[in-house]
Amino acid sequence: MPKILLLAFGLLLLSLPTAKLAAQVDIPEHSEGEAEELTGLSKLIETLTLRPNKKKAALDSTIYPSKFIIAPYVLYTPETSFGFGVGGSFQFKLPNSGDETRTRTSTIPIALTYTLENQILFYSGFEIFFPDEKWVLSGNVRAQVFPRLFYGVGRDTPESNEEIFESTQLILEPILSKQVFIDKLFIGAGIRYRHVASTNFRNEHEDENGMKLPSQFLDTDISGANGSTSVGGELAALYDTRNSLLNAQTGTYLEATFSQYGEILGGTHVYDLIRYDLRHFIQLKGKEDWRDVLALNTRGYFANGDVPLVDLAQLGSSEIMRGYYEGRYISNNMLAAQAEYRLNFKNSPWGAVAFASTGDVAPDISDFSLKNLRGAFGLGMRLMVDPLERLNLRVDVAITAEGDINPYIIIGEAF
Repeated sequence: MPKILLLAFGLLLLSLPTAKLAAQVDIPEHSEGEAEELTGLSKLIETLTLRPNKKKAALDSTIYPSKFIIAPYVLYTPETSFGFGVGGSFQFKLPNSGDETRTRTSTIPIALTYTLENQILFYSGFEIFFPDEKWVLSGNVRAQVFPRLFYGVGRDTPESNEEIFESTQLILEPILSKQVFIDKLFIGAGIRYRHVASTNFRNEHEDENGMKLPSQFLDTDISGANGSTSVGGELAALYDTRNSLLNAQTGTYLEATFSQYGEILGGTHVYDLIRYDLRHFIQLKGKEDWRDVLALNTRGYFANGDVPLVDLAQLGSSEIMRGYYEGRYISNNMLAAQAEYRLNFKNSPWGAVAFASTGDVAPDISDFSLKNLRGAFGLGMRLMVDPLERLNLRVDVAITAEGDINPYIIIGEAF
């Protein structure tokens, strides 16, 4: 427990750069002691904050006081072990955007992480709202050197296949969307670029003489195992009525994309990719802002054609099918669902959750079967590190149907 408390301080700092402003969230009243605690947190935030247009905003109330926050952080997942890094977040509004009821705050987060698995990750996402949210520019930029465990392609790959797959990757994905038909519904298009280089398979197992065994995947015929470049156009739809972007209590979220990759723009593979992410949040027993929440989520990933290795569907992650190492099972298609009961303790920053998930991967959609479904479940604790944004420190322990047990220590909910 002391180690977790030590990590909590570092993760509290992580919450500062990654938090987004929640949309139309009612903030609960706090006792005198809690108010002092919030004041202390406010002072900490202020020391880590730069305000580029502070003087202009003070003179003109129509100008949003933009800010840039930077802080160190710590995380833990089965894929990364412990990770250490520094992150920042630039929050701003374009001119003539008005208050939050008209236009939500635009956010550009940046994070650089090094893990004990010798992984290096750079990430920058962006969500830029134009005035009155008529248009939204969103997407992400990622660069990573990321050795990870690999077991081969298929839903029944054995543990004895375990090797390390090394790669260097660059991913760019900008999408421009316009609000159409009804409130909170956005339709848009963009481009997705993913370049994979410096690939290698490494076998860490030894023979009876203590010598490392050769990799069984060095001469593999898996498409894209020796590197790939994917360039494709992307159509996207987003519907979002959640009352909070970070920790919703009510509302629905649906994101769906269709991508077509080819060789016209320099790609090395020709394939199609459909993805969806559907979430729904229901308030249960309790009063006011401390009600318990039932959170439901289903996700699908369907790839067809000459799909490179890194773009195959992967079962398991810190977001869905917790407990399974991300990419433990890989194939063209993936379907998964999860439910989470979020228990909130009134007048306390602490909470607890119970969650369960089920899913599978398959080479073809017709190959999905109820008898093949894998499952996982677990329990977790929550510590609210930012009451204004409802941002929690998440500590989960998940158990798979095969008996594997994996912990997660991250800022923010799984979904």
